[in-house]
Amino acid sequence: MVFTPRLAQYEMHEREFIMTAKHFVAISKAVYDYAGIVLSDAKKDMVYSRVSRCIRRTSSEGFDDYLAIALEPNSNEFIHFVNAITTNLTSFYREKHHFDFLEQNILPTLVEDLQRKRLRVWSAGCSTGEEPYTIAMTLKDQIPSYWDTKILATDLDTNVLATGREGAYGVGRVEGLAKHIISDYFDTPQEKGDGRVRVKQALRDMVFFKRLNLLRQWPMKGPFDVIFCRNVVIYFDKPTQKVLFDRFADMLAPDGHLFIGHSESMYKLTDRFESLGNTVYRKIR
Repeated sequence: MVFTPRLAQYEMHEREFIMTAKHFVAISKAVYDYAGIVLSDAKKDMVYSRVSRCIRRTSSEGFDDYLAIALEPNSNEFIHFVNAITTNLTSFYREKHHFDFLEQNILPTLVEDLQRKRLRVWSAGCSTGEEPYTIAMTLKDQIPSYWDTKILATDLDTNVLATGREGAYGVGRVEGLAKHIISDYFDTPQEKGDGRVRVKQALRDMVFFKRLNLLRQWPMKGPFDVIFCRNVVIYFDKPTQKVLFDRFADMLAPDGHLFIGHSESMYKLTDRFESLGNTVYRKIR
C-alpha cells in the first residue's frame, strides 16, 4: 500500500511558526505509515496546533527543526509526536445504545450458558478509559462473580493509557450520569483532594490497559466475546478498514459481536459479519 498525499497548496504564515505544504505532507506520510491514519487537508489547522505544542515543549526553532528530530529513525520523540496527532474524544456511556444492547441482548445469552465461566471484551482505541470502564460497569452486576472476566483496553497513545490506568477524572466528566452510577462505581472526592472522582478498585481490577498499534502484530490470542472499536476506523482508508475488520473477525469467538462508531460502516468491506442495526455486528464466519 503506497501513501500518495495530495500536495496542499498553502503555507501558514502570520503565526508563531510556518507550516508549509511540504511539512504537512511529511507529517501525514509519517502518521499514515505508522498508524494508518489519514490526515486530509481539512486537518491542517489541527496538525499545526498540535505540532506547535511539541515545538514549544522541545524548544525547537520551528517545523523543520522539530520534524528533523521527531521523524529521525528510532527517535525518542516520535512517540510524543504520534501522541500529539492522535485524536482522543470520549466520554462515559458514549453512544449509550451500544451498552444497552450489550446488557439486554448479549449478556443474558452468555449467562444462560451454564458451561461458560470466562468472558473477554476488548476496547480497541480506548482513549482515556471511559469506554472500557463503562463496559465494566455494564458487566459488573450481570456476570457471575466466579467468572474469569477481563476487559482489554488498548490505544496507540501512551498519555491516554496512563490516564485510563489511574482511573481518575474531573467531576465534569461524570456530570450527567445517573446518581446511582456515580455512587455505585466511583469513589467520592476527598475533602482536601484535587476534586477528581476515581473509578472504584473493583472496576479498575477488571480492565487491563496496554499500548497497541492496530496495524502491527497483535500479541493477544483471544478469542474475544465482544470487541468495541468505535470511531477508530473512520481515520483509516478503505483498504485498511477491510484488513482490520477481517482481523477482528479472526479474533472473535463464534457468534461474537463487534461494535463500531455511528459514522462507520462495513458496507462492501467484509462478508464475515451480519448487521444487527445501530452499528452492532455479529460474526457469522
